[in-house]
Amino acid sequence: MLGSSSRNTGSVASRRDTLSFDNARSTSGQYNDPFSRVTSSFVSEDVPDAASEKDLGNEYFKQKKYKEAIDCYSRSIAFSPTAVAYANRAMAYIKLRRFQEADDDCTEALNLDDRYIKAYSRRATSRKELGKFKESMEDAEFALRLEPNNQEIKKQYADAKSLYDKEMLHKVSGALKSTVQGTQKVGKSDTQNNGGSIQPISLVTQKSGPAKGSEQQIPAKESYLMEEVDSKSNKTISRAQGQEADGSNASNNVQHFKGNQKGSKQHMQESIQQLASRAASLATAEAAKNITPPTTAYQFEVSWRGFSGDRSLQIQVLKAISPQQLPKIFKNALSTAMLTDIIKCVASFFSEEMELAVSYMEHLTKVPRFDMIVMCLPSTDKDDLRKIWDEVFCGEATPMEFAEILDNLRTKYCLGQ
Repeated sequence: MLGSSSRNTGSVASRRDTLSFDNARSTSGQYNDPFSRVTSSFVSEDVPDAASEKDLGNEYFKQKKYKEAIDCYSRSIAFSPTAVAYANRAMAYIKLRRFQEADDDCTEALNLDDRYIKAYSRRATSRKELGKFKESMEDAEFALRLEPNNQEIKKQYADAKSLYDKEMLHKVSGALKSTVQGTQKVGKSDTQNNGGSIQPISLVTQKSGPAKGSEQQIPAKESYLMEEVDSKSNKTISRAQGQEADGSNASNNVQHFKGNQKGSKQHMQESIQQLASRAASLATAEAAKNITPPTTAYQFEVSWRGFSGDRSLQIQVLKAISPQQLPKIFKNALSTAMLTDIIKCVASFFSEEMELAVSYMEHLTKVPRFDMIVMCLPSTDKDDLRKIWDEVFCGEATPMEFAEILDNLRTKYCLGQ
């Protein structure tokens, strides 16, 4: 029993020794093994990621090291593209006056988040510097719709609009100046022609001088001289009358030319208006050929406002996207004014394509924040929509299957029953 006890005691002790050795080995390995030290250093050291690279880029930007900031933002985008990283890199490009690259980055940012106000503002800055005043004004205007009380963007919009107005004025004045110069050339040629008609007066005057000298050299009797004097006086009177007549003709020609000038100015103004109207119609027709399906609310609104006043072209813009895409395109950017205008557009082709029109009306209700948008509709817009529902959507010509759907949608649009 003792032996057994001693053997058991010995085995426990040996196990204790073995355990203490294993612990010591693992502890010493933790501090002394080179491989373990390298591995632990990799684990403990921060691994770069999109957020850390973006933060580092921000630090470089604060130090005005814009090239280094761009490198960091580029690595952040490579890890995980975000609207913030693109917009921050755009700001660094602006500081380096690389405006086209800033424009491109802002567009990428808006493709990821079409309500990112800083991206609109920075793209407006880039486009202003690139001379794209209209596009700059549109970006600032859209940003103002998202944040109406932003004073910085208000100033940005005013500056862009001022530059755009000056550009348009310069173009119009240039066209007007060239037209006036053309009219003046025509006026000069008319004056030369009129001057040619007056020239015979001077020829008559020149001939009258030598005639007097030749008459004095002719020997004649006194009675003959009296007759000659009478005839001369008669000729002089007739010549004077002729000169007066020619003078009156000349004054009439001048007055006629002045009248022509006034008429040419009126004609010029009419022709400029006709040319402007024709150019606008040609531009609209060309734009209709090149309608591309919008992928963001911004693109949709720019195209839509570009065809303002032409419902047929706005219908083409709307039909360029499927009803199912509406929630994805508008996200949180659908305004009450745009909603009302789209519904009016749908009503205009409802009788020809009822199924498509009903589908647009259904999918508009799936746009984010739709309930809040319809609650904020002005009373005048609600009255217009009620009239559309009663006279168009639920009229006598509407088949029962569509009338039921639209009648159910009436409550979603907060129009009552």
